[in-house]
Amino acid sequence: MMNRPVEGTRRKSGIKRLRKLRTAIVEKGLDVLLISQPENLRYLSGFTGSSGWLLISGQNAILATDFRYVEQAKGESPDFEIIQTKQELRDWLPGLASDSGWHKLGFESNYISYGGYHKLSKAIKTKPVNLELVPTTGIVEQLRSIKETEELGFITKAVALTDAAFEQARAIIRPGITEREAAWEIEKFLRQERSEGMPFEIIVASGPNSALPHARPTEKIIQSGEPVLIDMGAKINGYCSDFSRTLLLGETDKSLQEIYNIVLKAQTAAIEKAESGMDASQVDQLARSVIEQAGYGDAFGHGLGHGVGLAVHEFPALGPSSSDSLADGMVFTIEPGIYLAGRGGVRIEDMVVLENGKAKVLTKAKRDLLF
Repeated sequence: MMNRPVEGTRRKSGIKRLRKLRTAIVEKGLDVLLISQPENLRYLSGFTGSSGWLLISGQNAILATDFRYVEQAKGESPDFEIIQTKQELRDWLPGLASDSGWHKLGFESNYISYGGYHKLSKAIKTKPVNLELVPTTGIVEQLRSIKETEELGFITKAVALTDAAFEQARAIIRPGITEREAAWEIEKFLRQERSEGMPFEIIVASGPNSALPHARPTEKIIQSGEPVLIDMGAKINGYCSDFSRTLLLGETDKSLQEIYNIVLKAQTAAIEKAESGMDASQVDQLARSVIEQAGYGDAFGHGLGHGVGLAVHEFPALGPSSSDSLADGMVFTIEPGIYLAGRGGVRIEDMVVLENGKAKVLTKAKRDLLF
């Protein structure tokens, strides 16, 4: 049974989150916000089921779900009004909106399909209800970007677990083992150490495969003298970690060692100079300029990093065209890389939190050249 002080803290946190959300809803000129993104549901209500809707207005906090999850919802979301749904959204939402006096309903446009939106719009037109559907983006995600103390605690535990998994990986990965075997051994360790599944499929990519930023483990046998890129994460109480290292096995091409040092220099520059109040694109440029000056700008084709929390990719986005702004309490990755087709790639990824205006590295695993 959950102890009462912890439950009380979480309820207070939930009330605080709803208060902030209601302020944002008023600022958007909405009567109610319909929330369908799973991580947003969990963040606001504690509900972990795979099917549900939240409706938040100035007076209402409703969790609508079907028969499979009603009892679960009552246990996980005691401060919400639980409504059991029996049909599709279009069948019950217009009536609820009419009964509640809602006229402007915001919805998460990134998480409702066009087909679902079309059906709901058609249903509204055929029923005696005055309801306008207003597309919104990022309202709850903006709130989620600033981590509370409890959230940071879960993230820190997930990061520590990936640190431990990397030590295990260093003992496992050697010439003669396949990428798929290595990935499974890492996943098995993470699960045995109580990770709640994998936030994403583990990457173990060797030799030329390491030049593929999102490679998938294959039956390729890892050879001496080639780079091995590892990308993995853990999940604790819903909160994720994300971590990458590149091992250079045996006598490796000196140019790969040079690339490793360039990537490390780029990452270090971003970590040391990142500050609250900076545009995320500025932090990206801190690392990108190091790689460009070394002559490998075209080989760094992805953004520098991304926020991490209940989702492994969330606000803020650190990239050349990002318009996000950084603030204390944000947790994100810094992961520059250089990828040379046919030869191999190097990526070094750590998670940081902005505290007192500066980036504090959460990851403890060493970042020096690893053989």
